[in-house]
Amino acid sequence: MSRFFMKSSWGSDDPTRAAMVFGHGNALAKAGHEVRIFLLGEAALLAKAVVRESLVPVGWPALAEQARESVGLGISIDVCDACRLARGVTDEDVAAFGARIGTPDTFVAGVVWADKVIAE
Repeated sequence: MSRFFMKSSWGSDDPTRAAMVFGHGNALAKAGHEVRIFLLGEAALLAKAVVRESLVPVGWPALAEQARESVGLGISIDVCDACRLARGVTDEDVAAFGARIGTPDTFVAGVVWADKVIAE
């Protein structure tokens, strides 16, 4: 099995694209692969429950449902620290999301760890 590092910068401006990193990550995890997700830019807003709960992508389950499944599947989710601070995402938001605060070092570590990198 492979290790996938997935990064996404899609947020509330495009719910369908924002959901893809979770849907695709979940499919990979269910197939037995290891997956890590790094959210940056507008995707950092997905750590806020009010945002996550309001997004319904076209043709996919609700974003919040997919994100909960990702956490349940053991997918590690990092939220870019600088990106989240610029958007008012708190430490509490990140923790309640089941994620951790990501840094340039954790981004690099994820890329180095991975067999494959996917940018959504």
